Amino acid sequence: MSDAQPGPRPPVEPRAALVTGAGRGIGRGLALGLAEAGYDVGLVGRRRDALDDVAARCSALGVRTAVATADLAVPDDARRAVGEIEGALGAVGLLVNNAGVIEEREVPFGDDDVDDVWRVIETNVRGPLLVTHAALPGMLGRGGGRVVNVNSGSGHQASPAYTGYGISKGALARFTTLLDRQYRDRGIRVLDLAPGVVVTDMTSAMPVHADRTQWTDIADVVALLLAFAEGRLDRLSGRFVRAGVDTPASLAEAADRIVGSDARALRLASFGVDDPLA
Repeated sequence: MSDAQPGPRPPVEPRAALVTGAGRGIGRGLALGLAEAGYDVGLVGRRRDALDDVAARCSALGVRTAVATADLAVPDDARRAVGEIEGALGAVGLLVNNAGVIEEREVPFGDDDVDDVWRVIETNVRGPLLVTHAALPGMLGRGGGRVVNVNSGSGHQASPAYTGYGISKGALARFTTLLDRQYRDRGIRVLDLAPGVVVTDMTSAMPVHADRTQWTDIADVVALLLAFAEGRLDRLSGRFVRAGVDTPASLAEAADRIVGSDARALRLASFGVDDPLA
């Protein structure tokens, strides 16, 4: 993942995207942004009514839409949902693993309910694993595709609470690097996209954000997603970007430094050139 050679470039077409957790929040915003850019969109989530509402809005923009309800942590559900979207839209060129949850309480691990911590880890990690596993054969069969894992700085930074969320996002970051290493030469591109703090039902309910006055504009998240979908960020495959801080232009300008220093990736930091683990 650290070498600068991007490998074969995946085809940009087909312009069909599958977005999980698309019924509300960030997933809804990403789906609408893709539709506005002309992408056909497959919408996956738990609530049919919410998905149908997003689908209607996307269809009004002149693109094809498909909807599938599923619990994405259940293997049969995940496979069925991907199959339904592919059956309706054809080959999926872009997968957006957005669906995710967070703990019910903002407390340190010792005060938390381990079952709730595990619920978060299972949803946020097993879901993307299952959906990607189901979508990957189609991408490989047509010579490539792109996967976006909606991640968070919580996967890289220590937090006094939300243990399961931090664990899950760290695991998702490692999944991104592994997919890149294993499938780059077969045309797969993968990106960790952190949306920053967008106003959603989830973020608005978190005590840590109670006094927040600055939020990330969903348009900034969409801009990064589209830049990746269109191949403009392919050199950063396997790495981490954050909306509200990064822009397509700033990342293009910094790409040589990012790749040259193997930055923006989950790794064990060494204490110097004489570190035996370096």
